[in-house]
Amino acid sequence: MSVLEIKNLHVNVETDQGTREILRGVDLVINEGEIHAIMGPNGSGKSTLAYTIAGHPKYTVVEGEILLDGENVLEMSVDERARAGLFLAMQYPVEIPGVTVTNFLRTAKTAIDGEAPSVRHWVKDVRTAMGNLKMDSAFAERNVNEGFSGGEKKRNEILQLELLKPKFAVLDETDSGLDVDALKIVSEGVNRAKENTGLGILLITHYTRILRYIKPDFVHVFVAGKIAEQGGPELADRLEEEGYDRYQVAETASAE
Repeated sequence: MSVLEIKNLHVNVETDQGTREILRGVDLVINEGEIHAIMGPNGSGKSTLAYTIAGHPKYTVVEGEILLDGENVLEMSVDERARAGLFLAMQYPVEIPGVTVTNFLRTAKTAIDGEAPSVRHWVKDVRTAMGNLKMDSAFAERNVNEGFSGGEKKRNEILQLELLKPKFAVLDETDSGLDVDALKIVSEGVNRAKENTGLGILLITHYTRILRYIKPDFVHVFVAGKIAEQGGPELADRLEEEGYDRYQVAETASAE
């Protein structure tokens, strides 16, 4: 069984005001097939955790480990992390002019698997996945995310998730900017990927509405760069009622 382990993770970022510590000792274990939701106020370090796992050069790990099946992720390049089975669905997917969706997907699949997929089976798989996500087949020949709406970009992220079949997916506010219909379609795609591959999911969100469709096994409250509380799905319901104020008050008091 695959496992993603985060141990005592401390991460800094360089700002105009100097070095700033964002993550301050994060411990988290995600097993294959588990869904972990990370919730917290703006600026608490949720996206920093996502991009650190993926290997964004902006973030410097000063202490701690990230292990994937016992292998040190921090020693891997970004592409090595992808080949090892890590996937990041970005909060703001980027446009790639001049590269069509179909070429991008086939190139990525070839790089991850080490060999090109059979054209006949691949075309069928892409069409099926696009159909499930209610994506017009014409999108396959368009440049990646170029001119896409916010909802279309998020569907394209989940299209990649379904076709690339990673071991672990980090979904960074995948629900942001989605209307109810798009949220359901995207959530169904995530659930379908989990059912088909047994992947583990780290779902970062501000709101509980996506958790109505993607049911978490564990919920972690992120405040000031560390996990302030963790529990089951009922914790998300409590957060919706009470908000994050009590955690922030406690953090301020401990800092003093």
